[in-house]
Order: sequence, then C-alpha cells, then structure tokens
Amino acid sequence: MSNSKLAKEFAAIVGAKNVLHTESDLHTYSYDSAVLTPSVPALVVKPCTTEEIGPVTRLCNDLGLPVTVRGAGTNLSGGTIPHPGGVVLLTNGLNKILEINEEDLYAVVEPGVVTAQFANEVAKRNLFYPPDPGSQAVSTLAGNVAENAGGLRGLKYGVTKDYVMGIDFYDVNGDLIKSGSRTVKCVTGYNLTGLMIASEGTLGIFSNIILKLVPPPKASKAMMAVFDDIDKASEAVAGIIASHIVPCTLELLDNAVIRYVEDYTKAGLPTDAQGILLIEVDGHPAEVAEDAEKIVKLCKKIGATYVQAAETAAERESLWTARRNALPALARARPTTVLEDATVPRSQIPAMIRGVNNIAKKHNLSIGTFGHAGDGNLHPTILCDRRDKKEFARVEEAIDEIFDVALSLKGTLSGEHGIGIAKSKWMEKETSRATLDYSLNMKKAIDPKGILNPGKIIGG
Repeated sequence: MSNSKLAKEFAAIVGAKNVLHTESDLHTYSYDSAVLTPSVPALVVKPCTTEEIGPVTRLCNDLGLPVTVRGAGTNLSGGTIPHPGGVVLLTNGLNKILEINEEDLYAVVEPGVVTAQFANEVAKRNLFYPPDPGSQAVSTLAGNVAENAGGLRGLKYGVTKDYVMGIDFYDVNGDLIKSGSRTVKCVTGYNLTGLMIASEGTLGIFSNIILKLVPPPKASKAMMAVFDDIDKASEAVAGIIASHIVPCTLELLDNAVIRYVEDYTKAGLPTDAQGILLIEVDGHPAEVAEDAEKIVKLCKKIGATYVQAAETAAERESLWTARRNALPALARARPTTVLEDATVPRSQIPAMIRGVNNIAKKHNLSIGTFGHAGDGNLHPTILCDRRDKKEFARVEEAIDEIFDVALSLKGTLSGEHGIGIAKSKWMEKETSRATLDYSLNMKKAIDPKGILNPGKIIGG
C-alpha cells in the first residue's frame, strides 16, 4: 500500500492533520539521541486522545506495519529509531495530568506529560516525585517508564520503576489492558506493570500511568568535595556508602568534565581538580546536619583537598545546574558525543574508573567520566568525530572494552539508558542464550507478527 493510501487509513482515526508524511517530517522522526544510523518511517501518527491509540495499533497489526512509540526522542540507545517503512506513534500530545491525589499520594498521567512539569505540579501541592533523569526538562513520563529512567536522586529514592503503581496499555489487537492499582498493595494476577517497565515499547503501548508520590524532605544540604586524584574521589564514594550514609545525591565528575562544564556554565568549579564529588543529604534537619558532618570528615580523611558547603539556595542550585549541564558541555567539544551507561557495584567504582582511563589511553581517545557514582552508574563519554572512520573504529573497540570491564566487575550494560538497538548485541554476554530465548518466546506470544518496536532489546 502506498504511503498516501496508508495516510488516509490512519487519518480516518486521528484526522488528516495528525498524520505526518512529508519528507521533512519523516526525517525529523528518523533518529533519537543515540549515535546510530537514522531510519525513515513511512508515516508519523499523532493520536489526539489515548482512546485513539487502540485503533491505531490494531490497524498497524492488521497491516503488519511495525510501530515505534516516540515521546520526546531523548532516548540514548536507539529505542525510538523506527523500523524502515514502519509507523511512528507520537505520544507527546497526550499530555494531561488526570489526577493528583493528595490523600492517597498518587497521580494518574497520560503518556506525554513532561517529567519536570509533572514534578513541578506535584511540588505545588507539597508532594514529591523523586525520579529526575538528566533529560527531565523535555523527556516524557512514558519514555521514563519504558526505559526505567534514573537520575541524580536514584541513590536514595530509587528509579522510575519504584514509583509506578499501575499502567493501562494497549496490546497489538488494540485492546486495553489494565495492570496495577491505586492501592499501596496489589497482587491481582501477574505483575504486568513490572513487565511493561523497561520494555521499550516492545510489549504494549502505554495509555495511562499511575505514579506514587511521597512527602518532600524537610531539610537538605549540598556540598562539593574536591580531590587532586580521581582514585581518591572514587574511593570516597565507596567509603561514604560503606559508612552506611545514604545521600540523596552523590555525583562524580572527572577533570575533563569539570573543565568543559566550567567553560560552559561559569559555575566556579575548580578546574585544577582531578575529581569532584557533588553531594546532597536530605531528611530531618538533625539527621542532615549529622550526615553532612560525617561526609566532610570522611572525604578529608580519604584525601579531599577541601569540602565546600552550599550556604544558600542559589549556591546549591549552581552546583546542580553545573552537574546537569555535564552532557551539553561535553557535546560542544567535538562533533560526536558517545554517552555510555556502564554500571557496577558501588565498591567497584574505583576499578571501573581506572579501567575507563586505561581504555582511553590505549585507544588514544578523549573520554570524560561523570555520573551517579553513589549507585555505581557511570557515564564514560567519548568525544570524537564519527566522520573520521579510523577514529570511530577505535571508539567502537573502546565501547566493547568498557562493557567487558563493567561485566567483569559484576556490573551491567545499562543502568538507565536502556538497551534499544545500541546494546542488544551484548545482551547474551551479560545474561545467557536461554534468557534471550525465553524473552523471545514471550515476545512472540504477545506480539505474533512482531510489529511492536521490532529489533529492540532482544532482536527478533
């Protein structure tokens, strides 16, 4: 069927203006934030209501058309790169907050609600939604759920999966499936909610999401610990956790990242430091004061040259603005920025950082490392130019070796960016052939024609 005829079929469901098929539109939705080859879809379909998701999905299944769901396209592993000639189902227009329940501490949202906007609306009611991925200013909540996104506060508060109470989603037949509940406890049937989290659009298409809310902390204190040796900084991370202190946030930046961020933000970061830790503790005021004092003493004992506390809200915000600008700052340095997501047990952070630095030297590459060190989630970021084929061949070898190091330290391929198509080739190395076969069999039962985001996570 020609694209024009296909467009008419979908226009009968969502209206002609919500079916995009010009060349420029199709190229706009052919890629995401991963460093991968774009793939042009046949159509982009934008439902106006969640109820339209069902018939759109059913039509795709009837016609055997691959369908890839896309929110804001901030995905970093190729999860929203469409199948060639398939359909992109765009959900960013489904952006209603349907309910914020202040008595029972939950909210119900449509898939296209932007993360930061939702958190701000919740905060107006003196409630707290902790997950805070780096892309929160533009990323959508359904995308966060589909990738199980993390963020700076993941150490203490957990990641997206820890706040999903239920998901209504459409199957390949266009039927609405209900999972989870608004109640704190729910064991009604299989844990379909858990199955859908981190499924990257391969098992169903989200309609409404029920999210848990919590009371906000009563006090907080942010500080910056400065080190003249990156090994000392990484050892301090392990030391803080081993001392049974759980900060709200515990972030690490190496010298390369510090210099790029300072040049970009002018936040006053010490550019001669080999590593800094950005730390925040929160909770009851007395507990905050006690934990902050312990952290200062511990960092100095391990070798911090100094520890600077944020005395005002503006100083605190400056620190976290600098951290959130790590990726944009690095992206300015070279034409191509390859952001990786290797995660290891926290005690292995020193070994992981040494491994990354050795790989950078071996392959003559510029790698800046930052990330959520408190939960072992590091982001080795390779600065390069993809057009330089020899350099990019070294980049690809380095990525292989970075994952080998992470897995050798009992780590994982991805802490929060997902698998998509970027990391699917390494899945068997972390899991097993039987694990992949089990997953493929489940996928085939749920999606016999293989139309739901084919090729992602487990291939097939």
